[in-house]
Amino acid sequence: MRSSAGFNTAYNFIELKNFHLFFLILYHLSDNLAASMVACANFNRRSSQALVIEPDNSFEERMMNQLPEHRLTHLKQLEAESIHIIREVAAEFDNPVMLYSIGKDSSVMLHLARKAFYPGNPPFPLMHVDTTWKFKEMIKFRDKMADEAGMDLIVHINQEGVDMGVGPFTHGSAKHTDIMKTQSLKQALNKYKFDAAFGGARRDEEKSRAKERVFSFRDSNHRWDPKNQRPELWNIYNTRVDKGESIRVFPLSNWTELDIWQYIYLESIPIVPLYYSAVRPVVERDGMLIMVDDERMPLGEGEQPMMKSIRFRTLGCYPLTGAVESEADTLPDIIQEMLLTTTSERQGRAIDHDSAGSMEQKKIEGYF
Repeated sequence: MRSSAGFNTAYNFIELKNFHLFFLILYHLSDNLAASMVACANFNRRSSQALVIEPDNSFEERMMNQLPEHRLTHLKQLEAESIHIIREVAAEFDNPVMLYSIGKDSSVMLHLARKAFYPGNPPFPLMHVDTTWKFKEMIKFRDKMADEAGMDLIVHINQEGVDMGVGPFTHGSAKHTDIMKTQSLKQALNKYKFDAAFGGARRDEEKSRAKERVFSFRDSNHRWDPKNQRPELWNIYNTRVDKGESIRVFPLSNWTELDIWQYIYLESIPIVPLYYSAVRPVVERDGMLIMVDDERMPLGEGEQPMMKSIRFRTLGCYPLTGAVESEADTLPDIIQEMLLTTTSERQGRAIDHDSAGSMEQKKIEGYF
């Protein structure tokens, strides 16, 4: 019978140059054989200096060759990290929800959630904060995807804002965004008492998002304090919250726009057709091409919509989202375009240009 005391003594005093080899041997050999190996080491108990066991390079090479070779690609590493985050939230929180903005990032996040719990359905609902100014194609796509995923879909509209007639043309982008998006989101989180909310934001999108944690703590008023963020070491996340507090979780934090498009291509993820180039009616406003999506779009005197071949890199309220002229009508064409572009996708979002640091201020006030 092996003496555990003897084993511990030998383990404490034997110094290995290749320490990982020691554990590799222990892993592949039986307990008794491993104990015999340690017991047979030529250890001099009277010497104050530990002996150094020179590794048998040929043996190490043979052992390493027996290990299965399984290296993850860059995208598979990102996928594994995101799935881990999604499962962590499902395990640690009582009432999580996935915010679904219908864009490409939300489509990837939904796909990852379905993968994380396949063959079952994700154990949380989808929620869309509807400003009533989304593209018509986005709303059709939203309902279709929620049905395919087999998930409950919560659509929340700030009815007070609707009654006030709040809109991007009557109240401006800043006030419209605050009332119909930020305040609406806070209303929904309070109403359904969600303690964690998934979002599809990425760090490469915008500077305030670049410094936000994967698990972003929000106080009881849903406010974010960028100077008081929790450390995240070795992918270990602090999920503790008090009553009324919540966490915004961003599984795609470490993805880039190019990663998103490559993953959509490889996984054949459906996306809103607006991302593909097509001839659409647009007007030019403040240097942006704004698509005329419905009859609510006011036209200036003598202003006529132009038919141009355009697509969108980012999607939001249609009066506040600029298109780009493009001929990219397939995923390979879009990916090639991404490799050559020198501008940020957020350049087409009017709400990001309200004032310096506007996105950070919005997030402090409770925005996504």
